[in-house]
Amino acid sequence: MGQNRVLRLLDGLERQPRADTVIDLVGRGVRALPLGGGRDLLHGRWLGHPVHPLMVQVPIGSWLSAAVLDLRPGRSREASLLIGVGLAAAAPAALAGAVDWAELHRPQQRVGLVHALANTAAVGLYAASLVCRAKGRTGAGRGFAYLGLTAAATGGMLGGHLAYRQAAGANHAEEVPHVVSEGWHRIGAVADFPVGQAVRRSVDDVPVLVVREPGGAVHALADRCSHLAGPLSEGTVEDGCVRCPWHGSVFRLSDGWNVRGPATAPQPAFDTRIVDGHVEVRLPEEASGESRPSAAEAVPYGVDGQGG
Repeated sequence: MGQNRVLRLLDGLERQPRADTVIDLVGRGVRALPLGGGRDLLHGRWLGHPVHPLMVQVPIGSWLSAAVLDLRPGRSREASLLIGVGLAAAAPAALAGAVDWAELHRPQQRVGLVHALANTAAVGLYAASLVCRAKGRTGAGRGFAYLGLTAAATGGMLGGHLAYRQAAGANHAEEVPHVVSEGWHRIGAVADFPVGQAVRRSVDDVPVLVVREPGGAVHALADRCSHLAGPLSEGTVEDGCVRCPWHGSVFRLSDGWNVRGPATAPQPAFDTRIVDGHVEVRLPEEASGESRPSAAEAVPYGVDGQGG
């Protein structure tokens, strides 16, 4: 079977550059918002994954429930209440989505822009529905509400494409504990790692960031940023942390903890030791809930240079 029309349209949208000027303008505006620590709150760093998908459940659930009530005579008042709840919840959900969207790759941003436009249309249609209901034009209010639900469903489909086809919001370092074989892996002589500098090595084809501190301690993290797989080894090392060069996520070298977003998941961290003047690393046993493959069974980790 060939690719269906919807996927062809979406793949074409990812490659369509016509709105790139608008994307640049809006993206700069979102990144310039004086949100302070609220930006990480909206990213969902406290939750461990993006908070936007959680927040959109309120408007979608409210509007869907209103559509069910609209099928029954005499329930317009209750439906209006639910539509109002959905409209009130749409604003913070949209803000959370916007701060995530501003830190995505360009193909993802192109789809995300249309996703936002569809949801904006839904908000407008539901607002029109409330106005009509307030004026006693119940039939028109129902019509606008069902059009709004259609627009919201379209936006939801595009959001699913972003999350599952384009991996926006996914943890891009999750598979590391499952593809690195058990045991210690020698990655180079101590002299190969200049103090305070990020060096890239690999273990079972998995890129690894290695940093030797002035006191002699050696830290090793998965090199691909959990946010969008950016190369941490090309980032800035400072104050015991590394900053991703693509979108600015900051991770603690000692344990991989994400101390600043947009990354919502920490980096897999390796145990390290020095044997006969060489650095060896391994993943902690608790890094995976299942037994990891042996060296002979390790699954190659593709390096395509994409992602941050």
